[in-house]
Amino acid sequence: MFERFAAEARTVVVLAQEEACSAGSDGVDPVHLLVALAAAPGPAGPLLAAAGVHVTDLRAGLPSSGGGALDAEALAALGIDLDRVRAAAEAAFGPGALDRGSPGRRRGHLRFASGSREALKEALRAAIARGDRVIDGRHLLAGVLEVGDPAVSAALARAGADVAGLRRRLAGEADAA
Repeated sequence: MFERFAAEARTVVVLAQEEACSAGSDGVDPVHLLVALAAAPGPAGPLLAAAGVHVTDLRAGLPSSGGGALDAEALAALGIDLDRVRAAAEAAFGPGALDRGSPGRRRGHLRFASGSREALKEALRAAIARGDRVIDGRHLLAGVLEVGDPAVSAALARAGADVAGLRRRLAGEADAA
């Protein structure tokens, strides 16, 4: 299927992996595709911006794997000293033993979650339905919206997005093409 991806759609896939990695996720979720679509050059970014969706707002709302100061505070409230636990773990297992989920430790490509794989399939279906030979950002955006992922819905709601208007603009571009 990836041979049918336009260069900008391939860029979106790479950016989605980077977004997932930066968020400390174990895989690429549909919401990472949405953030990448808003960030990447191509037709999806302006469509999202017209609907009130901006990449900075989306990134701010991304779920993360945790491990920050708030977690240390929560553990301290339970009487657990995170620094002492970290020192003991590193003494036993080596430096960075507790950093397995940190973005800097990831290597290679992250797997695509089932929702993301479904969004890519929906993008292919959208391209076929429109008679397009290649999959671009508009098709990917249509696929992400079609899947109905709760994190995507929440991100769009936080952004105050006009999702119905976004769908109309996507359909209007398909009709104009």
